[in-house]
Amino acid sequence: MKEGTLASYLQKARKEKWALPHFNVSDLTQLRGIMEAAKELQVPVMVGTAENERKFLGMKQVVALVKSFREEYGLPVFLNADHCKSVESAIEAFEAGYDSVHIDLSAESLEKNTEGTKQVAEYVKSKNPHVQVEGELGYLVTDSSTIHKGLIEIPEESFTRAEEAVVFCKETGIDRFSPAVGTIHGIAENGFFKERLRMELIQNLRKEISEDITIVLHGGSGVSEGDMKEAIEKGVSNIHISTELRLVFSNALRMSLIDNPEEIVPYRYLQKAKQAVKEAVLLRYQMFGVPKIST
Repeated sequence: MKEGTLASYLQKARKEKWALPHFNVSDLTQLRGIMEAAKELQVPVMVGTAENERKFLGMKQVVALVKSFREEYGLPVFLNADHCKSVESAIEAFEAGYDSVHIDLSAESLEKNTEGTKQVAEYVKSKNPHVQVEGELGYLVTDSSTIHKGLIEIPEESFTRAEEAVVFCKETGIDRFSPAVGTIHGIAENGFFKERLRMELIQNLRKEISEDITIVLHGGSGVSEGDMKEAIEKGVSNIHISTELRLVFSNALRMSLIDNPEEIVPYRYLQKAKQAVKEAVLLRYQMFGVPKIST
């Protein structure tokens, strides 16, 4: 395995029982806050853009931004095309220069999901074996990154079945696997979603699927610290954080504008938002146990 690749860092995380955080971004201020935190800690970075985030930022533009930070900061920075909802979307991101693509056909039948995910993996690997492909099986019941009000119920049929996961991973040839183990997209109104993650399912998946495949946890923003650490111990090595960063960014920006109603200079009123993102990222790196890069 090539040293310094995304695969090598995820393999290290699996062996050493820590998790590489994945932070979604939709603008340069968020990205800079993340990168300043990573530079301070001297840790690897994984950032992602879902389809609407890519549309807003521009695929080629975000690829260029990530490359510029990688070169300036001298850090391993990896860009993931998060939640591509079609084969075409995943391939388009790969062609634009992403380091990783997440093909999310979890809303489709098992047959269509397997077929489409395999198609993406085969295409990507035939062009560049170092670009990773993530697949997803089972589904998260909430589909928007927001604060959810009221009771959230997770239907039993949404959870990943271990026996299907084993076949799915073998047939598709993916590098990372995203199961549904009890998280939600977004954050519950009370701050933390009260349902516990199915740790036994995580442990069983880690035991049954290939050790070369990384288990990914989506919907990390609403998970308690205790569950997060236990999930890492049971086999999760890559955790997605999105809503939390959107929340701290938006709250800090609102307060900045309220406190300075006559300020019209973006780089001034965006400073607090950038700092809020940086502080949230620093906490997540500490929580996930990410070690400093060896020099």
